[in-house]
Amino acid sequence: MTAEQLPGAPRIAWRGDDLCMENLRLADLAHAYGTPLFVYSKASMLDALGAYQRGFAGRKLQICYAMKANSSLGVLQVFAQAGCGFDIVSGGELERVLAAGGEPKKVIFSGVGKTRAEMKQALQAGIGCFNVESEAELEVLSAVAVGLGAVAPVSIRVNPDVDPKTHPYISTGLKGNKFGVAQERTLDAYRRAASLPGLKVVGIDCHIGSQITEDSPYLDAMDRILDLVTAIEAAGIPIHHIDFGGGLGINYNGDTPPQADALWMQLFAKLDSRGFGNRHFMIEPGRSLVGNAGVCLTEVLYLKPGELKNFCIIDAAMNDLPRPAMYQAFHAIVQLATSTAAPSTYDVVGPICESGDWIGRDRELAVQQGDLLAVLSAGAYCMSMSSNYNTRGRAAEVLVDGTTAHVIRERESAADQMRGEKLIG
Repeated sequence: MTAEQLPGAPRIAWRGDDLCMENLRLADLAHAYGTPLFVYSKASMLDALGAYQRGFAGRKLQICYAMKANSSLGVLQVFAQAGCGFDIVSGGELERVLAAGGEPKKVIFSGVGKTRAEMKQALQAGIGCFNVESEAELEVLSAVAVGLGAVAPVSIRVNPDVDPKTHPYISTGLKGNKFGVAQERTLDAYRRAASLPGLKVVGIDCHIGSQITEDSPYLDAMDRILDLVTAIEAAGIPIHHIDFGGGLGINYNGDTPPQADALWMQLFAKLDSRGFGNRHFMIEPGRSLVGNAGVCLTEVLYLKPGELKNFCIIDAAMNDLPRPAMYQAFHAIVQLATSTAAPSTYDVVGPICESGDWIGRDRELAVQQGDLLAVLSAGAYCMSMSSNYNTRGRAAEVLVDGTTAHVIRERESAADQMRGEKLIG
């Protein structure tokens, strides 16, 4: 795979026969810290953030990183220091934001199942906004706020019934999805929110899905949201900010999503034409900020020829890289060095005791036992969705900044996993 074909280029690129991230050889990092190993490029993250910042130049904006994509503290710190807010979906994520130096007032709390304890925690922290996802949640949040002598700032997440043309598991804006309030019920929900003593309406929110690679779903959703804003404000309820969510896709396998700045040029043309261009906006990018900034380094344990398939067994597995097993997702897999082995077609699989433990199907590789591989585009929804299945410790993580490698997560041991467990006597 050439430098031009690498999804993470130019920060992840070949220099001669060495695959490098910024100014460090990935093979050196694998040898220094072991495998499996997640490695992230700080510059790649800031490059991706810069595309959004260019797209919003001259506008009123708060970028809130959707931290479910990758919630490691070192990653959150990069975005906090860059001035980002955060889109959270749990009380635990709020604790991570605060630990990483994020500002509570720049936090928006999404999710369909917020508990009373999480609501109380967020109110006491002083977050910027709750993205409310049901009419029942409005009632509970108001009661919790009144009990604290507080007022909760809210926006209502609208389900606009727009097809994002992505995998069904990561579609969130269709009528059959669990997220948000149906468009036809939104005005009544806003009237109720405005009447409740513990709530203050501050905005409106819409997020239609993830790994979106076309601009038309955004344009369709925007039209529907702007129609709602017009109707809600006509009912005497001012909308102070409009949150258009996130979901912009990345290049995993020849995907061609619009660049963030180009997409927002189109969206602002529509906003300006409808007289909304001077509003305060929020967006919630996640995958598009971190996905192509990360790789997972792994060692070839065994080559196993079979009657129907050849298997390349590696030390990374579905607990480290869950997207292929969960979504049948594609990740490019490349060797870190040239090999004298003859090329062959392999299914790249992990050690877990499941036939679903595969990382790549039918990959042409010239590998031998002990070789190192890089699974690309692994910065999003890998470590954050990883598990301890088969009592496997979660991988170590390294953040690369120029010529410096920062260990941002130590490799997890069996003792780490068993901490807190008790024998019965």
